[in-house]
Amino acid sequence: MAVQVLVPTPLRKFTNNEETVTVAPGTISSLVDDLEAQFPGIKARLTDDSGELRRFVNIYVNEEDIRFLSGKDTAVVDGDAISIVPAIAGGAS
Repeated sequence: MAVQVLVPTPLRKFTNNEETVTVAPGTISSLVDDLEAQFPGIKARLTDDSGELRRFVNIYVNEEDIRFLSGKDTAVVDGDAISIVPAIAGGAS
């Protein structure tokens, strides 16, 4: 088994338009590195220059926000479902 990552539409240009990709178990940090190894350029969209996850990128492990778990050190194991959700802002004033 592996870890399934649901890729949001704006990032699918990096994943050959794949909606779901597979990565190895580990942590969110290693997941991002695995994504970068498979799909060069995607990491820059997820992390800033210091390697921290961007504020507007929300990541969920089995529907749990990693900000309420262990952040980028959150463990991911075989069978987990990861969702990357870019924050959306806007509206009328």
